[in-house]
Amino acid sequence: MGASLGNGSNKRRKARSQPFSEINITPMVDVMLVLLVIFMVAAPMMTTGVTVDLPQSKAAPLPGQDEPLTISVRSDGKIYVQEAPVILKDLQAKLKAINGEKRDTRIFVRGDKSVDYGRMMGVVTEVNSAGFNKVALITDPASLSAADKEK
Repeated sequence: MGASLGNGSNKRRKARSQPFSEINITPMVDVMLVLLVIFMVAAPMMTTGVTVDLPQSKAAPLPGQDEPLTISVRSDGKIYVQEAPVILKDLQAKLKAINGEKRDTRIFVRGDKSVDYGRMMGVVTEVNSAGFNKVALITDPASLSAADKEK
């Protein structure tokens, strides 16, 4: 059991002179947690839109993974694409500018329940004339009132 004094001291010196190659992920985890909290707080604030009083329906929601484009018609007849106001004659140009040649985009039309049926059909006709065929009318999924069920 002999001990060599020269080899041990060389190994320690050699180990200290090599670069440290481990990645410290603690700062990255800290940043990610801060971002998570920020987005959890900010996400509910970003869901604002045009306020419309939707009619109620028991229809099932449409399936799909892509984000639909929303057109809203308020009770005063004003039309909005997402949150930007637009007039009916400029609706086709606006849709083509937003989606380009992507004609399979789902478009949801939200109309206040007090909006004239003709106004709603005018909006849907303009959307179809622009070349978009995946158009759906949005309703409030809450249960119908007793008076509506009797009709």
